[in-house]
Amino acid sequence: MNLSLTPEQQSYEAEVADFAKEQVAPQAALIDERGTFPLDVIKAAASRGLMGVTIPTTLGGAGKDYVSYALAIEQLAKASSAVAVIAAVNNSLVAEPIAQFGSDPIKQTWLPRLASGESIGAFALSEENAGSDAANQQTTARLDDRGYTLNGRKVWVANAEVADVAIVFAATQPGLRGRGVSAFLVPMDTPGVSRLVAADSLGVRGLGCMDVELRDVRIGADCLLGARGEGFRVAMWALEGGRVAIAAQALGVGQAALHEALEHARHHSAFGQPIGNYQAIQFMLADMITELDAARMLTMKAADQMDRGPRATSPHASMAKLYASEAAHRAADKAMQILASKGYRRGSVVERLFRDVRATEIYQGTSEVQRMIVAEHILS
Repeated sequence: MNLSLTPEQQSYEAEVADFAKEQVAPQAALIDERGTFPLDVIKAAASRGLMGVTIPTTLGGAGKDYVSYALAIEQLAKASSAVAVIAAVNNSLVAEPIAQFGSDPIKQTWLPRLASGESIGAFALSEENAGSDAANQQTTARLDDRGYTLNGRKVWVANAEVADVAIVFAATQPGLRGRGVSAFLVPMDTPGVSRLVAADSLGVRGLGCMDVELRDVRIGADCLLGARGEGFRVAMWALEGGRVAIAAQALGVGQAALHEALEHARHHSAFGQPIGNYQAIQFMLADMITELDAARMLTMKAADQMDRGPRATSPHASMAKLYASEAAHRAADKAMQILASKGYRRGSVVERLFRDVRATEIYQGTSEVQRMIVAEHILS
């Protein structure tokens, strides 16, 4: 069993880490404070191939493997969860499904633009009553001799504020749930598409989350991704990669929390000595590093599985997201306890990490959904 990264993976991780430290981290607090989409930072990330990491070089991407992709998302998340998630949505939920299910004209048109940052992509699956129950799509797509007409409303669409294109899921055969859902590539400037301000979020602010309303949106039949009625499979395929990315994001946040806790434990004194000398603090730090190391093993295993075989044939992505998100949440909680009032203060790094990490247990499938997926695999 080889648990070592290749020299190429190590070099890529170091390259992304340098970029994240120099250009992302200095903007992280401002992104969170303002809650605005960090377009300049994303353009800089795109210039380094971070918006199309796994997309083939022939289509404008960086052509990296999934382990390298997970390493990149982790390093971005250490600096800014928002930047990491924006990149993950563009990569896992938009560019990769287009590469897998799009027609050649769609691939040639959109993948170079998405990978270069010229265009930003969004993933419009969730609805008011179609979150964990993603098959319950109320958005409809009616076919006639001119193509499809879409009507409905999507909620919490990350990247929507600046997106040029979105993958929209809609029922082409209402009543059949997942068997009647199709996936469409919809340019956001299509008449009838409206972006609506969504409620503010506790953490991961700056994602450009908006609701997207579709009123009599006309698109051609050539905008389908995959076959008619195959949309739910497209969504689950995309989310498999997205969950590896969210596991890596959580891991990055957990690592950042551990760093803050270690620095404080080494340099803050109480009763005449650094608090890191006290067993109570040492035990919290030991738990943090142990759980994060276990999370890294699960995340890297899931990423490696993505490179080796077909998706959705194992529970590795769900296991990684489940454990990494909860381990990172515990790490951020312990970091806040170690820093005490210094960490609890509004505007501190740990306070931001604490708010950001909570979302990793919710989006792209809650922890409860991941447990359902894992249980289904082991019981089948």
